Amino acid sequence: MKFGFTVPNNFGVADPADVVGLAVRAEELGFDSVWVNHHVLNVGYVWDRLGERPYHDALVTLTWMAAHTSRVRLGTSVLVMPYLHPMVLAKELATLDRLSGGRLVVGLGVGSLPEENEMLGVDYDNRGALSNEFIEVLNLLWTQPSADFAGEHYSFEGAVSSPKPMQQPRPPILIGGNRPPALRRVGRLGDGWHAMMLTPQSVTKRLSVIREAAEAAGRPGIPAEVSIRLGADSLTPGLVAEYAAAGVDELVISWNTGDVDVIGDGLAAFAAEHGVGG
Repeated sequence: MKFGFTVPNNFGVADPADVVGLAVRAEELGFDSVWVNHHVLNVGYVWDRLGERPYHDALVTLTWMAAHTSRVRLGTSVLVMPYLHPMVLAKELATLDRLSGGRLVVGLGVGSLPEENEMLGVDYDNRGALSNEFIEVLNLLWTQPSADFAGEHYSFEGAVSSPKPMQQPRPPILIGGNRPPALRRVGRLGDGWHAMMLTPQSVTKRLSVIREAAEAAGRPGIPAEVSIRLGADSLTPGLVAEYAAAGVDELVISWNTGDVDVIGDGLAAFAAEHGVGG
């Protein structure tokens, strides 16, 4: 089993350097990956948690983490596609993949915060259809010398996006979400699945939906990668074996606090208990 760590860029830590420092510590302890969270505005449940305290930008934080680490994979848990533009994101992520030596893992999701969509002027009800096109556009821009696309939300001819990512044919795309539309999206468009707070039994049940969708799309072997995000206090050594038996490749651990000292101590204790890096 591989282990990842989600940094608290979403928990009001005053100095973003402290957030990056935790990623460095995770690499030193032997964790396999470090991940960032993504929202744009402090609204809805984000406001309830933070008020006016900072929610540090996902990609700026991840880039700084890339510059201060050398081995860990760098993941997004997850980027909310309707808040972004695929052409801009394709260039940003390709550049980051090259700067990091090909360590990027692209976690993508549709989002679940209507208030944020409204403030950003993005249709909440059609976010699934937009996101499906978004993934297709990313794939084309990363893999084709010159890309054409004709969709409801994006349409273009002869789009050249450069640089291309270092990873070939592109960085792995992991689709987030636990509900049937997200699971089918993994099967049709993703390389893997990045879900939150599921039991091993729930993972097994949902993997069958993903595999059925992948087979129907002519994509046997998908998902090639399964990662589950969990709170550190919810995992026991016995559960790790159950997740592995269910088909999970990586458990991504988070602490629901902005106290960097508590998290730092927790990382060390978790690594010792679970043999991280051993």
